[in-house]
Amino acid sequence: MTSPAPLKKDPMKAFRGIMAGTLILEVIVVALALPVIAKLHGGVGTLVGWTAFGFIAVFIAMCAFVRRPWAIAAVVALHVLLIATWFLLPALGVIGVIFGLVWAYLLWLRKDLLKRMAEGRLPAQQQQQST
Repeated sequence: MTSPAPLKKDPMKAFRGIMAGTLILEVIVVALALPVIAKLHGGVGTLVGWTAFGFIAVFIAMCAFVRRPWAIAAVVALHVLLIATWFLLPALGVIGVIFGLVWAYLLWLRKDLLKRMAEGRLPAQQQQQST
């Protein structure tokens, strides 16, 4: 069996863009929880508010590191922490559960993409083999 054709474009680069975009969506959703924190939990200067700001900052910072090999483990750990904030503010815990499911799906897609790349079944590899 021949080895898969090398790709001119890196599909993982596009996947890293999806990961960074998902992190930015999380920033937006967590930021939308700030009015709830301000209204129901004594303001954004409380522990709950600072926790939300911390998650916002870390999610933004993680966008710069999605190409690192440890980034996926860090994102999973962040979501475990976000789910654990359920005790501080249930809304943040729900956000953590929802985006945890999104990340589980993304990681499944990543695994499938890597498998297809190794087998040479990506459309770009098929086109290169036929020419």
